[in-house]
Amino acid sequence: MKIIVVGATGLIGREIVNALSGTHDIIEVGHKAGEYRVDITSKSSIEELFKKTGQFDALVSAAGNAVFKSLAQLTDDDFMLGLKDKLMGQVNLVRVGLKYVNNNGSFTLTSGVLASEPMPGSSAISLVNAGLNGFVKAAALDMKNGIRVNIVSPPFATETLKALGMDTSIGIPVAKFVRAYKESVEVKRTGEVIDVRKFV
Repeated sequence: MKIIVVGATGLIGREIVNALSGTHDIIEVGHKAGEYRVDITSKSSIEELFKKTGQFDALVSAAGNAVFKSLAQLTDDDFMLGLKDKLMGQVNLVRVGLKYVNNNGSFTLTSGVLASEPMPGSSAISLVNAGLNGFVKAAALDMKNGIRVNIVSPPFATETLKALGMDTSIGIPVAKFVRAYKESVEVKRTGEVIDVRKFV
């Protein structure tokens, strides 16, 4: 399959590329690096990306930013960053991508367990992740021509927790995330929130 990986240069994206490149034709897309680049906060940038890459069989997104702060500290701009970037950025990858995905193709987005298991400081991120999960469940009902859409929900990555000086025992190494992404791309399921922890 011809698979576009958005966020290919990031922590999760690199592992997805490594896991899928042996059996698929991978197009790596980054924000600031890579042969192909995209700003997912810009719908026109997404359009330009797909004009360059052409038709594809699957798209995997491991892209998007959101802010982790206590509710009292969060500003309007903090909320808008997550809504415009991680939420609408990934939503627009699907909306624009529908013109370019082949029949029986698929989209795989990324949310996170904070959608259903919030913690102090996660208000903005939990909002975005829950919105993405709801979007995928509903969007799957509107898909035609065998097109599928799922979302992978990872926990905290061990690598991220270590970098932040947090307790790494609650995390999972990013290399173990990829089975969930492969499941979404290669198995005929749709409209599902795929919990990474079920594949570890």
